Amino acid sequence: MPNRPARVLIVDDSALMRQMLTSILSSDPGLEVIGTAPDPLVAREKIKALNPDVLTLDVEMPRMDGLAFLEKLMTLRPMPVVMVSSLTEKGAEVTMRALELGAVDVFCKPIDAADGGMQAHGQILIDKVKAAALAHVRALGDRPRQSQPRLAVTTLYKSTDRLVAIGSSTGGVEALRDIILALPPDSPPIVITQHIPPKFSTSFAERLDNMAAVRVKEAHDGERIVAGHVYIAPGDRHMAVRRSGAQLILHCYDGPLVSGHKPSVSVLFHSVAETCGAKAVGIILTGMGRDGADGLLAMRKAGAATRGEDESSCVVYGMPKAAFEIGAVEKQIPLSHMAEEILRLCRQDAART
Repeated sequence: MPNRPARVLIVDDSALMRQMLTSILSSDPGLEVIGTAPDPLVAREKIKALNPDVLTLDVEMPRMDGLAFLEKLMTLRPMPVVMVSSLTEKGAEVTMRALELGAVDVFCKPIDAADGGMQAHGQILIDKVKAAALAHVRALGDRPRQSQPRLAVTTLYKSTDRLVAIGSSTGGVEALRDIILALPPDSPPIVITQHIPPKFSTSFAERLDNMAAVRVKEAHDGERIVAGHVYIAPGDRHMAVRRSGAQLILHCYDGPLVSGHKPSVSVLFHSVAETCGAKAVGIILTGMGRDGADGLLAMRKAGAATRGEDESSCVVYGMPKAAFEIGAVEKQIPLSHMAEEILRLCRQDAART
């Protein structure tokens, strides 16, 4: 990014929403709203004329389907896009598809948006747009996809053998999809904290479950962790791992923000360090900020193997960089090799036991 404010184009069919988004984003000196558009067709012409750094895009748009517009955009003129969505099941499903197509992040319109709710959540929107401005976005056809894993997991796996903990944020939906779809059905259990709104975590888990060989589900408090399953933290709850006798149990709970987030990657990683020690693998993927860095360091000090996504494949090289700089990451791995590395580490550790 040049040393200037990030140039933003707002696309929303509501004149009131365009006005509110413009007011919020323009209040930050690091952002400059250079234009607005009421639909994708107008947006297309303004993108050509104004060359914005970031686009905010309403999920439900007239004249052209928003997903169709995004797919064309990410194929022909890839750029950072923040989806603006209603916090509904339908909105969550459409937005999850948008993230799979390459949108960087999602901002949920508060229910009381017209009554001051947008201003109350303004800093969240500002942070998301500024993070998007730093994103490394690839064209749809240029994105590396996971090959099928070349390693099979030992059949000796039980729920108490090894646990994989993964944390991610901006760009993480796509990264997690690539990893999870490459896993065989007998994979070790995986617990994931992705910074994602409530309801969106449910939709995300359901979409992955329909495509993956492993079972993918949104985590529930008190649930037993078993092999062949992937558990995704609810979008409005912290998730931790606890032990109950010989079993590992999920603990999902409300509480204050940690590292600015709920769910927090650090909460998950610290709990895994305490509960599993050396019988764990910690992975930190693309994301803005520092959430998870100290927790991953605790995992490494407890004997766990730790890996971070390398800069070349990150949408935003923030969280992995922060973890690497404090010594929490043993080795950096490109996303295209992450699933294979996870299976290799678990198989290697299991063979030693």
